[in-house]
Amino acid sequence: MVWFDANRVFAAMGVVLIHSSTDFAGQPFAEAEASARLLPVFLRSLGEFSGSEMFFLFSLFLMAMRVDKKMPSYSSAIGTQAQRLLVPFAFWVVFYAFFRLIKADAFNYAPYIWDQVTQVQSWFGYFLLGKVQYHMHFLPTLFVLFLFYPLMRGATRYPVLGLTLFVTLGIMNNTQGFIWGLGLEAELRDYILRAIKILGYVGYGFAAFALYGLWNDGIPRGESRLLRRGGLYFAGLAYVATIPFFAVAVQTGGWGIRSGWDFYGHFLMPICIFLIFLGGQYQEWSPRWSKLAKFTFGVYLVHPAVIDLFDIALFTSGLFEMMSPTAIVLLRFAVALPASFLVALGLSRIKPLAWTIGLGPTPWEARKAKVAKV
Repeated sequence: MVWFDANRVFAAMGVVLIHSSTDFAGQPFAEAEASARLLPVFLRSLGEFSGSEMFFLFSLFLMAMRVDKKMPSYSSAIGTQAQRLLVPFAFWVVFYAFFRLIKADAFNYAPYIWDQVTQVQSWFGYFLLGKVQYHMHFLPTLFVLFLFYPLMRGATRYPVLGLTLFVTLGIMNNTQGFIWGLGLEAELRDYILRAIKILGYVGYGFAAFALYGLWNDGIPRGESRLLRRGGLYFAGLAYVATIPFFAVAVQTGGWGIRSGWDFYGHFLMPICIFLIFLGGQYQEWSPRWSKLAKFTFGVYLVHPAVIDLFDIALFTSGLFEMMSPTAIVLLRFAVALPASFLVALGLSRIKPLAWTIGLGPTPWEARKAKVAKV
């Protein structure tokens, strides 16, 4: 499955590029001229060929493989996922809750972060919604998606159910728009929106289990090429659908709302990219992809911290005032991508911390293993 590992590495690169292609506030360089925003927004659009939704697809595909081969009980399967996801998640919630203070202090908004940290409701949002950092929503959302895996298993036997992703996304999009218009209290609205999002994202589970079923049954070499061609075409079409969204960002300096076909282009892109790699399964893939792939979960978790440290260095040095948006984005990505892999590699080699990126047993598991040996 080196093709699968290569896809994971490209997805990690895409996520880092997405978060490298904005200004310090996460916007498309609102204070710059439209012409200066063009290349950063274009790079953002390329990064979105593999966004966080791709990681949902990977994880659910692996879940399909796991339950198909071992057929664990429901409690055993969910317990394993809780151990793998929620334990590292708790560590990173606490880490980012206080790590953000470094950037907040450099950019003069530390009182705002301190106010958050000292409020109980903030910690509920941190742990239940992953609001502690912009990328942390992935872990709690993925865990809840795993709860629906008995429902998703039907797509392994009947792959046509994978097409229901289009339906679940449409319902999610329509209902979320309605909820936003109700004027609810922000905290209550966030929880309702997340619940609706999870129901919509169950469609990724159907798609992942369907793709696993097709792959597990065996796809001949010739049909794989057909899949790759179809994936390339639909990925191009999905990208075309997102052009209006990015055009608005270039013109206005703000991210608009994905509501029409640009919404579907973005959220269906992971399926198209997955088909491209699945269709290339018989190609010669270097084993280096598999070596890099085991660090992609770590890269996903640590790259915001790396980007924050880069931004602090750039801001405090005053160099950002002399640099164009394009130069900032290119330099940030050139630093953040290898640095994130190196940090993940470093954590993997520190036994007491390797578990934080899914590459080692937790301290209490290691202690139990020692006791058992004795």
